[in-house]
Amino acid sequence: MENKSLGKALVTGASSGIGAVYADRLAKRGYDLILVSRNTTRLSELRQSIMKETGKNVEIVGADLTKKEEIKKIENILKKDDDINMLVNNAGVGSVKNILQADVEEMDDMIQLNINALTRLSYAIAPIFAEKKSGTIINISSVVGIAVEVLNGVYSSSKSYVLSFGHSLQKDLAESGVRVQTVLPAATATEFWDIAGYPQLKEDENTMSAEDLVDAAMSGLDIGEIVTIPALQENHYWEDWEKERKEFSPLFKNKKPAPRYKIK
Repeated sequence: MENKSLGKALVTGASSGIGAVYADRLAKRGYDLILVSRNTTRLSELRQSIMKETGKNVEIVGADLTKKEEIKKIENILKKDDDINMLVNNAGVGSVKNILQADVEEMDDMIQLNINALTRLSYAIAPIFAEKKSGTIINISSVVGIAVEVLNGVYSSSKSYVLSFGHSLQKDLAESGVRVQTVLPAATATEFWDIAGYPQLKEDENTMSAEDLVDAAMSGLDIGEIVTIPALQENHYWEDWEKERKEFSPLFKNKKPAPRYKIK
């Protein structure tokens, strides 16, 4: 399959699940790829499959994005490779354990991966995209960034961060020609559930396939959505919620505490 090149897309967490599907779909759209993951064996297999099917060039980079020096390796690639036109911040880890069950060191690694890596990579590429007035940043959040009580609190909070950070990027880059999309998957059939100890949920009637998730997200990007929630059947619920949030913000502008606090 021969496609006109759209430049390169760098995808983190690309060895399986959502990231691997993004790699496949982007190559079929015409992107060459830089795929990042700790699992270089899987990356190599994916590379061979995509190159055989699409004819696109695929580079692989092994990196553990819970480690700052490994994040810097990817930052340097983003800063030095002028052909990169898209960043997909997909790498992440989750948990279903509550605060009485979860290990704090695991939570710290989650913060490093879900928040710090995504932030640093976005900061690395955003000025470059802004200077050339083109480029796309896709950040993978989750519906638990809104429905925060559903799973582990650190995981939910990290995905709330991704959503809020996306709003900020959209504001900062609004006049630059850079597209920023935040994607909020609901339950998706990936290894998340195997690691969490609930593999049966991959077969649940309400669990979406990774392929459908990514196809919907790419369609959302095509139609200009800045926040895409594939499982939300009626998008006006999101639009109404966002409208109310923005109307709520000016109400914070008060010098004095509210009367209910009875401050004299």
